[in-house]
Amino acid sequence: MTEAPSKLGRIARRVRPDAVVERIEPIDVGTRRRTAVVGFADAEPMVVQLADNPDAARVETRLLDAIAERTSIPVPTPLGSGTVDCDGWLATALVAGDDLHQSFTDLDPAGRRRIARSFGRYLAALHGAFRFEGYGPLTVADGELSIADASAAGVAGDSGTGAVGGRGEDERRGAGREWRTWLARFGRSGLARLPPEFDALRADVAAVLDGFEADRAPVPRLFPWDLRPGNALIADGRVAAVLDWEAPLSAAPALSVAKTEYLVADWYVPDAATEPLREAFRAGYESVREYPRVRPVHRVAAVVSTAVDSRGAVTNPGYPPVPRADAVRFHLRTLRTLL
Repeated sequence: MTEAPSKLGRIARRVRPDAVVERIEPIDVGTRRRTAVVGFADAEPMVVQLADNPDAARVETRLLDAIAERTSIPVPTPLGSGTVDCDGWLATALVAGDDLHQSFTDLDPAGRRRIARSFGRYLAALHGAFRFEGYGPLTVADGELSIADASAAGVAGDSGTGAVGGRGEDERRGAGREWRTWLARFGRSGLARLPPEFDALRADVAAVLDGFEADRAPVPRLFPWDLRPGNALIADGRVAAVLDWEAPLSAAPALSVAKTEYLVADWYVPDAATEPLREAFRAGYESVREYPRVRPVHRVAAVVSTAVDSRGAVTNPGYPPVPRADAVRFHLRTLRTLL
């Protein structure tokens, strides 16, 4: 972390003006933000995250508050957010626990299934608690989470009861087109970032994305961008906190189910061990609400959006993370199976 201690010290004084900063410890996590633990001589430590986009911290703060208000999902408590030297910052209470990214594969099979079930339950709770009026990135307007692109609003449908606002049949079909268009664009943005090793599959992936049919629009629900064991802490065999709620979206439940299931069931274990985790994830989800119909297009879009990170680097599954060549083979094998 290259942030001057003075910048983090200024943030610490905003959050706890009467406390004495004792230490600042950078943490090497994530790719889009800089993170540090700030310790105090006379107060509990906190975590400070800095992002180039000031709006990102504001959205994440509101989302964390809303998750705590509406669900029982363990999340860090926001202590403050704002801007400093054009950077956005978010301060949260430090949660005790071990990095689940490092610990997940060390758990016995029953422990891994318990964690997978928890993630299924968390995602279902989020889908039940958050509903939006369109698809895409979220922002904060008048203190509430809403769709960042106003032109995308008003496309939400509701199975069996018509669309939001009492739309007629023709308008519901139009909303279905809006969802198809958004999903194809979302998937193609991931496809465009894939390196040359994926060229042989590009046309087939594009055909799946563009050939998707949906007469009616699914109700847009919260799509947490990175809900996975790698962004959680574990204590006494259970999830102590789910971290990193940056860049949330609104999308059909099936898309976020496909991505989270992939990151929980497939990411860390050999092929032979994935099915029990998949079943546990689904059981956790179904303990809260009905499991959505997940189609191949949802899984393809989830995989291509996950295979490359925000810096353009191929993501590395497993722990310890596998080398790049093995990671490429992992993503290619998954896509070939889906196609």
